[in-house]
Amino acid sequence: MTGPTPEAISALAHQLDASPTTVRDAVIDLMRRFGMTSIFANPGSTELPMFRNFPSDFRYVLGLQEATVVGMADGFAQASRNASFVNLHSAAGVGNAMGNIFTAFKNRTPMVITAGQQARAIMPFDPFLASNQAAELPKPYVKWSIEPARAEDVPQAIARAYYIAMMPPRGPVLVSVPVDDWDQPAKLIAPRVVSTEIRPQPSVLALIGDALDACERPAFVVGAAVDRDNAWSQVLALAERHNARVFAAPMSGRCSFPEDHRLFAGFLPAMREKIVALLGGHDALFAIGAPAFTYHVEGAGPHIPDGASLFQLTEDPDTAAWTPTGTTALCSIRLGVEDLLARPAIASRPLPQGRAPKALALPSVRLSVAYALQTLAEVRKPEDIVVEEAPSARSVMQTYLPITQSETFFTMDSGGLGYGMPAAVGVSLAKPAARVVGLIGDGSSLYSIQALWTAAQLKLPITFVILNNRRYAALQDFAHVFGFSATEVVQGTDLPDLNFPALAAGMGCAARRVSDPAELREVLSQALASGITNLVEIEVA
Repeated sequence: MTGPTPEAISALAHQLDASPTTVRDAVIDLMRRFGMTSIFANPGSTELPMFRNFPSDFRYVLGLQEATVVGMADGFAQASRNASFVNLHSAAGVGNAMGNIFTAFKNRTPMVITAGQQARAIMPFDPFLASNQAAELPKPYVKWSIEPARAEDVPQAIARAYYIAMMPPRGPVLVSVPVDDWDQPAKLIAPRVVSTEIRPQPSVLALIGDALDACERPAFVVGAAVDRDNAWSQVLALAERHNARVFAAPMSGRCSFPEDHRLFAGFLPAMREKIVALLGGHDALFAIGAPAFTYHVEGAGPHIPDGASLFQLTEDPDTAAWTPTGTTALCSIRLGVEDLLARPAIASRPLPQGRAPKALALPSVRLSVAYALQTLAEVRKPEDIVVEEAPSARSVMQTYLPITQSETFFTMDSGGLGYGMPAAVGVSLAKPAARVVGLIGDGSSLYSIQALWTAAQLKLPITFVILNNRRYAALQDFAHVFGFSATEVVQGTDLPDLNFPALAAGMGCAARRVSDPAELREVLSQALASGITNLVEIEVA
């Protein structure tokens, strides 16, 4: 549960009729009581009245483009475990932001988005900067959206938006506010206690628990919702109780199990046949906080191995509905796993076979991604947070940069680029004592490179590590799936002549370029220890 205490609500109720208030007064009061005092925004004319007499206990976080704004708010909300507040400029601002709104929707990130709108009096005349169907524009990638019928309804709409954003499955919502609403009279809204978690249906959970107790070779598949729902330690305890092998779900945006644990079995790819092959030999498959399964390319055949049964915990009713086989309990992940742990313990099973040890990456004339990430792992502390958007390096990262603690890894569930750099800013704002590493591909970085300016202005302890391979390598590596020959040129995928230290310097950010393996450790160590925003470009093969 989040939000105000019952005592605070009672005290506020006595103040509601005390003095005349405006829509702006009521919304600011409500935001303060919801803990949404950081406003992620890029200013526009139709939003200016909201920020008159800006309160001293609030923080305005400026992004230089709206996709960057939403990416920062996404990282902040995930790291703070509360809805973030975003302000965008009418239709154009929402349009610019849509890529990262889509990512926030896929990430299940709670986010209250307000968008400016032209004055109500001139809306019949199709005015400049109007958003003609403002509530429809972001659909289907918001949980709820509205343009209130009356100015006085805006505070209640903001309250409703917050509660919906925080209900499982969490996600972004949008409220369109006409520019002349902010100075209209409105009443203060008493915040309510609204639950943010759901328990599973006992009879369905009993089926899952009985199957786990009776099976001989269980395998868990853990997804991003485990870490999002603060269920890391509970899932670890359940895996150890059952001596289950634990796989990371395909395309998971969070790390949900320590990757150096004896039960960790590796990462499932987003391909049906490969998933079935890797899960073969297990008789009970338990997807926890993960779809079963996320696919990236067309496949054929069964979804699970012969002789196996599938069970699932998910907070998302849509995921529960499309899962092709098995038994699903709809619930908050932590509560569902806690209920399973409350069952009597079973007799211990033998430990499953562990993973083969990784091969050591060696330095070479041209730095390899493996050696770069191995070196980063050696200088990084386990509690340092990694925010990643380097798609072509992800499989290498999963081998050479293990994540071992909760809330130390963030990426996107959507596959859309432009999230990683601003998300690193948001995570750092939410966790100011932590060192943050933004691990970004060269191509990915250019979708939201403006985040460097915000990070530098706020003097955040972020080291952006750019893996520069001078191409969209993920597309080149994937081209064979769609019939490209090994020698065929994939159009539009080469990125020559980019100079990231120069780009960083133009935004007030210190930067280094490194291509010599002998220099890499020292450069990364100094960057992480600096305590300032800085960028390290690593030229890799």
